[in-house]
Amino acid sequence: MKWTGRFEGYHASAIRKDLISGLIVGIIAIPLGMGFAIAAGVKPEYGIYTTIVAGILTSLLGGSKFLIGGPTGAFIPVLYAVVLQYGYENLLIAGFLAGIMLVLMGALKLGALIKFIPRPVTIGFTSGIAVIIFSGQIPNFLGLKEIRKHENFLPNMKEIAVHLTSVNGYSVATAIICLSFILLSMKYLPKVPSSLLGLLVSSVAAALFFKGDVATIKTTYGAIPTSLPQFHFPAVTWDRVQMLLRPAFVIAMLGGIESLLSAVVADRMAGSRHNSNRELVGQGIANMVTPLFGGIPATGAIARTATNIRSGAVSPLSGIIHGLVVMLVLVVFAPYASEVPLASMAPILMVVAWNMSERREFFHILKTRTSDSVVLAITFLLTVLTNLTTAVEVGLLLAVILFVKRMSDALKVAKVLPDPAARHGKVKPHRVTENRDCPQISIYTIEGALFFGASDMLEKSIKDALSRQRPNVLLLRMGKVPFMDMTGESSLAALVNDVKLAGGNVLVSGIQPQPLEVLRRTGLFERIGAESLFAHTGEAIGHAISQLDAAKCVGCQHFAFRECGALSNGAREAGERPKLEHAVDRTPNGVL
Repeated sequence: MKWTGRFEGYHASAIRKDLISGLIVGIIAIPLGMGFAIAAGVKPEYGIYTTIVAGILTSLLGGSKFLIGGPTGAFIPVLYAVVLQYGYENLLIAGFLAGIMLVLMGALKLGALIKFIPRPVTIGFTSGIAVIIFSGQIPNFLGLKEIRKHENFLPNMKEIAVHLTSVNGYSVATAIICLSFILLSMKYLPKVPSSLLGLLVSSVAAALFFKGDVATIKTTYGAIPTSLPQFHFPAVTWDRVQMLLRPAFVIAMLGGIESLLSAVVADRMAGSRHNSNRELVGQGIANMVTPLFGGIPATGAIARTATNIRSGAVSPLSGIIHGLVVMLVLVVFAPYASEVPLASMAPILMVVAWNMSERREFFHILKTRTSDSVVLAITFLLTVLTNLTTAVEVGLLLAVILFVKRMSDALKVAKVLPDPAARHGKVKPHRVTENRDCPQISIYTIEGALFFGASDMLEKSIKDALSRQRPNVLLLRMGKVPFMDMTGESSLAALVNDVKLAGGNVLVSGIQPQPLEVLRRTGLFERIGAESLFAHTGEAIGHAISQLDAAKCVGCQHFAFRECGALSNGAREAGERPKLEHAVDRTPNGVL
């Protein structure tokens, strides 16, 4: 039996591989689902519900064969802030709205746009989220009592400092046991789910030696129900929708970014290729359905996706099996899960935070001491000290401003003349001197994008020079102008108009397709004239020399071109036509 689509090449013999990988990922997902839910400020079972519903739907409807969906650490600060400010019921509505936004993003083919978020911004907020997750687990690790949770980092750190005297040694011992087994199993038993092993061993140790002395899921949140989640549609009102649009948008953007990053990781590991727009639609539907069963927002999980591939997954069936495994465990083992100590959950989330911190790339970018370092540092600090929404908004804005500045600085405009010593008489800036500068022909090389951030460079570099010298011909070498927007076109049009009003002519050589298309759309192409556009600079210079005023050339000592000797001696006045010896370069883009 053979399948098509995302199951193309799938055979019944591959079911065994998907069963094994789905079982392994499902076991790993259980403690993570509970831990992420607790860290987000909701009951642990809601994380399990999310793992089941979102995990199955993401694999069924998403655009990646191997991506595993569910609750993730990246969402913790955002979800916790929503719960604190608006409550759990409104979190469900925000998740539902985020799902609608993701579906719309996918339907509008916006999947590729998320790739344009600068790496320093994603590294900055990911590292900031890691700090928040890690620090948020300190109270459970130490067993601190009467801790009041705050939305921001600094008040939470102050709260921990104030209650340090209430450290519970039994909780610390339980947490250390869990952390030790996690680290040891990662090193010596890499194929064993380290988080599950640490959770089981530390839970058993706490039950045998510290029973009643360590806070558990049951004593803190109540027993985890053994029944499956019930369908419940939140009470949606227009006022609630308006109130939750902003957090919903943040959830959608973060979910989209995290999912597509996970899909890219899966592609690199498995040699597959995901459909980014379909992935957004699949994630959107999963996030619309999950809140109806009490689940929190979900996204692609990079670590679980990588584990799925390493475990031999062949198709999306492994992700569906992972959700079913979690559902089975919920029904059968919920009473035992209720006895898990919170101190056992803390090291698991701390290790997750450490692994997601991107610390190597974080310090690598910082060491470059460039504008990217500034964007990274500001995004990181704002994520930790304020909130993720502010951090991403400011980070993106700063990245755009710095990018525009870099692009504007990259634009180079130089006056050039042919260099007889160079091969094919290539034009060079150093040939233009006070004593060698043709009064009738001005040649400028433009390198870089002509856009709103750099258009003033064109005016300052050329228009100021033209105001002092009125050439008969202005030749613009545009072979190295890859892009031009309407602001750049406006500056170029003003330059053309100035030259033509003074009785001169504008020639253009080597113009690339995109700028040429802009000229055609705006009508500037007709004003310049098709006869004034040349593929190569050599041809344009030859045409320019043919338009020289011979009378002005007589006695000129600049000798900017090869033909200048004959023209200066008055060859034309003697009735002779000087030979145009200028080399015509046939190199691409008119680069002479």
